[in-house]
Amino acid sequence: MSKKRTVIVLAAFLFIAFLGAFFSEYELRFVPNKPDLRPGENTPDPKELEGKFELKGGSERDNRGFPQREIVDLVSQFPDLFYRQGPPDEKKVALTFDDGPDSVYTPQILDILREHKVKATFFLIGERVKLFPDVVKRMVKEGHVIGNHTMTHPNIVKLSNKETVKEIRDCENVIKTLAGYRPALFRSPYGSLDPEKVREISKLKVKIIAWNVDSLDWKSLTAEQVKSNILENVKEGSIILQHSSGSEEENLTGSVAALKDIIKTLKKEGYKFVTVPDLLDIPYKKKV
Repeated sequence: MSKKRTVIVLAAFLFIAFLGAFFSEYELRFVPNKPDLRPGENTPDPKELEGKFELKGGSERDNRGFPQREIVDLVSQFPDLFYRQGPPDEKKVALTFDDGPDSVYTPQILDILREHKVKATFFLIGERVKLFPDVVKRMVKEGHVIGNHTMTHPNIVKLSNKETVKEIRDCENVIKTLAGYRPALFRSPYGSLDPEKVREISKLKVKIIAWNVDSLDWKSLTAEQVKSNILENVKEGSIILQHSSGSEEENLTGSVAALKDIIKTLKKEGYKFVTVPDLLDIPYKKKV
């Protein structure tokens, strides 16, 4: 091989390597598909490796087969108990975050909400509340609303009524010690419910909160995908679902990265961010 040809081949190789490095960095920032791609400064707390941090019912990927049509049906059957959106004649939306708290994503989300002066509603898992009490205290201090997302995140339709009641009561007792109140808002893990469970849960004096805009962030989506899923579907009265934590299979870096732009875009379009109880005009604390 001539010297000139060698130089050309080497230059071509370096150019390809440069492109590979460039797009690899883009992939790292915007298409995080593995937990080990989390930024080093956001390394999970060791408590997130404990068994109590696991979702009892498994990951969202394993359980998200519950059709939105059934949620709509439940809303129509139980209109004073089951909600998936607010009034359609007011330009208000509610951000909601499930499955927290944790040490990686929840603090980042709280930072963004504080920066943009937005209050949100967090549906928390009791076992994770016990692991990260300081994060819960921060939520309360910064004016966010806390809802009940069960003690261990099981698939409720697979439980007995007695087990269902215990999951909800145990979670509200844990939250009470840190938030100072028993949540009057409940969201079922995976959105999974049936009429029998709804009737049983109604005895606990809570309102059941679903959603009508799903970010699908549990799929480890990019920031652009999360923004598209939300901004293309939001409307007056929307309840938006994101996650502030998840299973080991779920990377929410893209969801966190999308949050600033979602807030800025919707504010620019004239939307006001409110909490779920403000959107629906219902209490978020149980009466003592």
